[in-house]
Amino acid sequence: MDGLTLTFTIILITSLVSLTTLFYNPEKIYDLSLRPTMIKERKQYYRFLTCGLVHADLMHLGFNMLSLYFCGRFIEGTFEAIFQSKFYFLIFYVLGIILSGIPTYIRHKNDDHYSSVGASGAVSAVIYATVLFAPWAKIYVLIFPMPLILYAVLYIALTAYLDKRQFGDGINHSAHLWGAIFGLLFPIVFKPEIALYFLNQLMHPSF
Repeated sequence: MDGLTLTFTIILITSLVSLTTLFYNPEKIYDLSLRPTMIKERKQYYRFLTCGLVHADLMHLGFNMLSLYFCGRFIEGTFEAIFQSKFYFLIFYVLGIILSGIPTYIRHKNDDHYSSVGASGAVSAVIYATVLFAPWAKIYVLIFPMPLILYAVLYIALTAYLDKRQFGDGINHSAHLWGAIFGLLFPIVFKPEIALYFLNQLMHPSF
């Protein structure tokens, strides 16, 4: 199906799994979540990936999938043009989930009560990869327009602060932070000239 993009496929699968667990099988959220002690003691490494398929509530799911819808299609097309493979985006997204969860595992591997769910790490990676190619794109935060680069700077600063303070707000700020860093660095590792393109875009603001 030509119209079925990888972005839409990821959104569809994630939404189906999340909605099914939320409304029909909520105990499965526990089984699929990122639980560091289960990974450490029972070698349940699949949790690094499956945690990105389930969400805590509809708002959590909706925010992640809406963000992925707007930025994912752009990055999927951009990666396909640059790397000549549509599956680079899929690898990028999957690694975004897995790698953004590793710092969480290291921090909480002895905490029996800790668990985390959501695709936020991968979604952050997609958003920050978008920053590399379109830093001056206009987005709306609530009702206020701002350049994507400004949002990215404010967001990563706030996320780093909240992660350092370890607020008990139920949000895995570490996954957001490391997902964002991964999104910035991973494309540049394979195509260093992307960094030069990003700097050139920064030097030529377009509103």
